[in-house]
Amino acid sequence: MEWLSVLGDLRDDTRAELAGLQSRVLPRGLDLFSSGDRAHSFPMVLSGRIEVCLTGPSGREILLYAVEAGQSCIQTTLGLLGDEPYSGTAATVTETEVVRIPKQMFLRLMDSDPAFRGFVLRSFGQRMADLTRLLEAVAFGRIDERLAQVLLALAEGEVVRATQSEIAARIGSAREVVSRKLDAFAKAGWVVRDRGEVHLRDVTALRRAAGL
Repeated sequence: MEWLSVLGDLRDDTRAELAGLQSRVLPRGLDLFSSGDRAHSFPMVLSGRIEVCLTGPSGREILLYAVEAGQSCIQTTLGLLGDEPYSGTAATVTETEVVRIPKQMFLRLMDSDPAFRGFVLRSFGQRMADLTRLLEAVAFGRIDERLAQVLLALAEGEVVRATQSEIAARIGSAREVVSRKLDAFAKAGWVVRDRGEVHLRDVTALRRAAGL
């Protein structure tokens, strides 16, 4: 199976065992876990995208990270290795194909196969680096810069199809702040706002604001 190649030089018995697992296609918009849930398997994403968010007491949401093909979920790894409950929520944002490695198999392979263990730990380290960059951006980055970066990243052609709440979650800010900043961008002629969409009119100015 092609997905096994991302795990490295697995032992033959490990490869055969994992090859026997069946993949499943999940629909877009499916909730996968919530705060307080326990991890029961280690999902390997074959295609699609899962987003993991954290929601504060006020209801404000921030996107922690996304899991795409070949990537792993920090919260799941912590749940399986440290017996920690999930603190965030996760949902599919596209149709997503996954293979789930049951908890007991995952723990056994962590002990028995160095290649499998190395993949999990390397993936965990890479995701932690992503979270550190997110923390730095939220703590020290300018809202204008982060908003411009997100608009450019989400644009399909020159259209961003996302609500203000969804954009706010991606930059770690409040919807009201995003609304004010989008108004300022619109007055500058950089964007045109529409219901559930933002049309990019001056990509050069946005790239400059994003520090690109």
